[in-house]
Amino acid sequence: MNLLAMQRDLRAWLDREDNHAASRLGATAAPGLRVYQNNYRAQLVACLDETFPHTRDWIGGEAFHAAIVAHIVRVPPSSWTLDAYPRDFPATLAALHPDDPEIAELAWIEQALGEAFVGGDASAIAADRVADVDWDTAVLHFTPTLDQADLTTNACALWAAMEAGDTPPAAELLPVPGAVLVWREGNVSRFRATGREELAALLLARAGTPFAGLCTALVDAYGDEAGVALAGTLLGRWLNDGLICGISER
Repeated sequence: MNLLAMQRDLRAWLDREDNHAASRLGATAAPGLRVYQNNYRAQLVACLDETFPHTRDWIGGEAFHAAIVAHIVRVPPSSWTLDAYPRDFPATLAALHPDDPEIAELAWIEQALGEAFVGGDASAIAADRVADVDWDTAVLHFTPTLDQADLTTNACALWAAMEAGDTPPAAELLPVPGAVLVWREGNVSRFRATGREELAALLLARAGTPFAGLCTALVDAYGDEAGVALAGTLLGRWLNDGLICGISER
């Protein structure tokens, strides 16, 4: 057996306890394989447990452990670092709890906050440094730690209450679906809920649409006065939040 085949058999044993693969590793290998598999799974459990403490508290230890077991079977690690393993856990929770969407959304917030904390560094532009920008050609560049997701529940309020040590409110659907933004400001990971109009504008800006083009899109959507006002409001908000780390001109 060559090294690649041995590696594949070991991976098959770890991922799905493939006894045929284990038998090819040798008749005396079984005890060591079981120890190795136990250590492998224990590391994955510890990784998820550490990343999602509020999600665990929200659904309870028994349901959380069941979700971890299902996730380890469903999604084997695919990265060189365990830091990447929690990324797909919210999707597993969404599949397991389709009638309780706040669970997956709460988990996404926790995962994104952790990712933002270890994300790449970038210095935000101060609001007083944009007075001379040619906004007809300006393109906004956002901090690399910025992430966004759809939001249908009060998961932000749930996380904030648990983080503060308060009793969280009951889960409820938002009157209108919105979005949640996560980023790092300095050494602190932050998040806030927002509406679909800001999310749509942010996606356009992050895709490289010049600010003038963003204004045009907002005017088309909301009318001349409201569209221009919204563009100015969003720009000020993004600057104040430290989301913009560069402005180039085309």
